[in-house]
Amino acid sequence: GMFISCAAYLPSTFAMYMVMLAMGAWFQNDMMKAVGAIAAATLLGWPFAAAIGLPIAVDIMYRFGVWHFAQLAATWGAAILIPQVAVDSFLYRSVVVAPLNIVLYNVFGEGGPDLYGVEPWTYYFVNGFLNFNLVFLLAFLALPVWGLRSLLGQHRQRSPKWSASNPVPVWLALTPLYIWVLIFFTRPHKEERFLFPVYPLFCLAAAVVVVVVQELLTAAFYQWRKLRFGWLITSSAVAITVFYTAISVSRGVAVYRGYHAPLDVYSHLYKHAIRQSDSHPNNLFNVCVGKEWYRFPSNFFLPDSRWRLRFIRSEFRGQLPQPYGSAWNGSWVIPPHMNDMNREETSRYIPVNDCHYLVDVDLGTPTQREPRYSEQTKRWKIIASEPFLDASRSHPFFRAFYIPYMSDQHTSYVNYTLLQSTLLEKSLRPT
Repeated sequence: GMFISCAAYLPSTFAMYMVMLAMGAWFQNDMMKAVGAIAAATLLGWPFAAAIGLPIAVDIMYRFGVWHFAQLAATWGAAILIPQVAVDSFLYRSVVVAPLNIVLYNVFGEGGPDLYGVEPWTYYFVNGFLNFNLVFLLAFLALPVWGLRSLLGQHRQRSPKWSASNPVPVWLALTPLYIWVLIFFTRPHKEERFLFPVYPLFCLAAAVVVVVVQELLTAAFYQWRKLRFGWLITSSAVAITVFYTAISVSRGVAVYRGYHAPLDVYSHLYKHAIRQSDSHPNNLFNVCVGKEWYRFPSNFFLPDSRWRLRFIRSEFRGQLPQPYGSAWNGSWVIPPHMNDMNREETSRYIPVNDCHYLVDVDLGTPTQREPRYSEQTKRWKIIASEPFLDASRSHPFFRAFYIPYMSDQHTSYVNYTLLQSTLLEKSLRPT
């Protein structure tokens, strides 16, 4: 989970980094940095990250006063928001407050959270276990376990009083995770990236559980720990770590084996495109995607502006992305053929005959809009092909976790292909 979230180029990933910085500063009583990091996560990253800062705000107001928090919030808000609004307003040629627009569209917009991406209540539980396995389960026990520790009085010294001179109470440090879970687990629109900002907090909460379990074991076996049960206490954290690591490695290998094909295919495309660019320096090339539009990694896999991503029709009937205008004032112009209800815009499509290259996966279930292009040998030839997991024909457990020898027997793969038009030379036109 941490690897996926850290490497993603998303606003929620930036918010996650800022949350880690804020939590660290908060634990060290550096409230200036804590508020600044939350402000950056909220205003420059994702405005909903402000929810994580609520316990920090409460702590500052309780220990240092409301006025102190107001000063910090106003200082950082002005320092970030003023230049942000100035730059955005210049680029868009109208007054733009991006964080406010995000909230207005996603919370108060006509479609709201029900427009697309609606998943059942079990979605985050399944996704969380896949990304954090044991840690995810332990994290939900953190606050109850800490409460049990306090109730049983198993700690040798009383917890420090909540004051300006003492560390942040553990129960308060755990509340940002529970606030986030309460908000996002109950929303109909669910995506894995929505949990990125609190991924580090899952690790923190699980660590608290491990520490408390060790303390409780120490208290329970205090009379005999040196003689018989000492190994149980000292090895409990090691056992949890080894178990978590083994499942995580299994998950990582399964993800790579099952889903590395798109990046490999686009790497083949880049190398092939370099050679084609040298042979045809004055031509434009259309790289087309249909049902695989959402797995296109980025334009960094296309060598230059002469290689253009294009869409062809598929069974997906929502609104596809549209690039900014190519003119120098492209960010000023409101592009045509856009809507805020995720309705299909047919202007995005080009005829498949205009495609020079096509990236597709052969699932073996053709439709009128999604034929098996790899079998149209008179029209296409395969340039590269990589195995890609067919989730619908694979066992749920073995597609999620790799078990040597057994996974190969219970999973099925199809071909993820890069196709080149057999009419390429004829279809190329000078720029």
